[in-house]
Amino acid sequence: MAQPPPAPQHPPPLEGRSRAIGTLVISLATFMNVLDHSIANVSLPSIAGDLGASVHQTTRVITAFGIATAISVPLTGWLAARFGQVRLFVSSVFLFVLASLLCGLAPTLEWLVAFRVVQGLVAGPMLALSQTLLLGTHPPEHAGKALGIWSMTVLLAPVVGPLLGGWITDNVQWPWIFYINVPIGLFCTAMTWALYRDRETPVRRMPVDVVGLVLLVIWVGALQTMLDTGKELDWFESGEIVVLAIVAGIGCVAFVIWELTDEHPIVDLRLFANRNFACGVLALSGGFALFSGNVVLLPLWLQQAMGYTATWAGLVLAPVGVIGLLCSPLAGRGIDRGLARTVAVVSFVGFAWSFWLRSRFSTDADYITIMIPMLVQGVAGSLFFIAMSAISLSQIPQAQFPLAAGLSNFVRISAGSFGVSLATTAWTSRSQQHRTHLVEEASRDGWALDSPFYEGVRAAGMSIEQVRAALERMIEQQALTLGVNDIFLVSVFFYLVLILPILVARPVRPRGVRT
Repeated sequence: MAQPPPAPQHPPPLEGRSRAIGTLVISLATFMNVLDHSIANVSLPSIAGDLGASVHQTTRVITAFGIATAISVPLTGWLAARFGQVRLFVSSVFLFVLASLLCGLAPTLEWLVAFRVVQGLVAGPMLALSQTLLLGTHPPEHAGKALGIWSMTVLLAPVVGPLLGGWITDNVQWPWIFYINVPIGLFCTAMTWALYRDRETPVRRMPVDVVGLVLLVIWVGALQTMLDTGKELDWFESGEIVVLAIVAGIGCVAFVIWELTDEHPIVDLRLFANRNFACGVLALSGGFALFSGNVVLLPLWLQQAMGYTATWAGLVLAPVGVIGLLCSPLAGRGIDRGLARTVAVVSFVGFAWSFWLRSRFSTDADYITIMIPMLVQGVAGSLFFIAMSAISLSQIPQAQFPLAAGLSNFVRISAGSFGVSLATTAWTSRSQQHRTHLVEEASRDGWALDSPFYEGVRAAGMSIEQVRAALERMIEQQALTLGVNDIFLVSVFFYLVLILPILVARPVRPRGVRT
């Protein structure tokens, strides 16, 4: 008797209404996932005040989530093979909901960071599998369209995050930035299971690279901890920071050696032998690191130096999403015509222009002045993700696409977390230097307590304490602004430098993104 044919590896695409609902549900789950990378950005001052921590310490709420996500992304392939893609995705969404609930209930900053780590660990498989499920939902000839939908989701969520987080923080309470995930996540869990449970992929046992995983956690965790705590411990004056730096360095070297020699590496670094993948991931991760650091920095500056509420700080970022939605289809057309490198260069030049405009901000800047660079960034961002995906994946064989997408996401997300830590640390350092200089200038120009200036304001009815407080506030405001301008200006330089790997990459043939 003939044996029945094996189950197909790739179920046929969904049709009609099911395809539309499937696309909506997966995009919504992805949106919720990416949203939580940025929704806490404008809420950090409120979280710091409620949990008795400094604003700098609360940036761990963001970096812990990002690093945990990056670490779990390379595990997605093994987990999907062991448990099935659909089961893994649905389980990840449900656990994401549970972790979100615990984040809102966290009584201390330490507990909040711990729950954010859990949230990040389950966010990794969600993010990686969302692309795979979307591509399986649509027919192969619509693969570029499916990837475009995913790119728009990834672009829009970081913009909506600060806006939504600001409104919730000002009008409700910051824990609700996590509670809102509960109904959305439960809906996505139920609908995804209903639509995709009969499309489960075959389950098989695969070896897991335990050594590689341990080394990955050690060196990435040590490096991120060093970046997060370096300022508080006076950097390399602290023995703890020195130890963390040594562990991160040795761990990274050991990780690279092991992954290049292991038969089943958790991260296939050999993919970097592909020129377009290496150039694309380098430019993508560098650009995303700059983007992430400044996305966190801008609302902090607006609230600490300019007196913006969390809501208004979020509103500054709102135009990015609107412009991004309008320009993303144009980016897709450029990719389909073989203009991926051109689109990418335009994107990086747009980012550079946006940050150059920001580097000229002053304490007198009004809302329109601050918003104009965000419009430019919206255009640049709408081109960025889809162009870099097209370049980095253009020469990857079909069988290696999941590995390449996972490695690309790992590097991108890790770079984003490092970018946040480096940007906030650099801002603090530069602001302190500017503050010292401004105080010296003020004293030299006759602003000492016994100067004629204080005699005059005393005669006008103001006490020395009142004038001194006003002067301190003015100096602090100017120092924070000069410091953030320095970061913006440095970002301009790096965005222009990152055009070089784009030019080194081979042209992408006009047949869409390979999947």
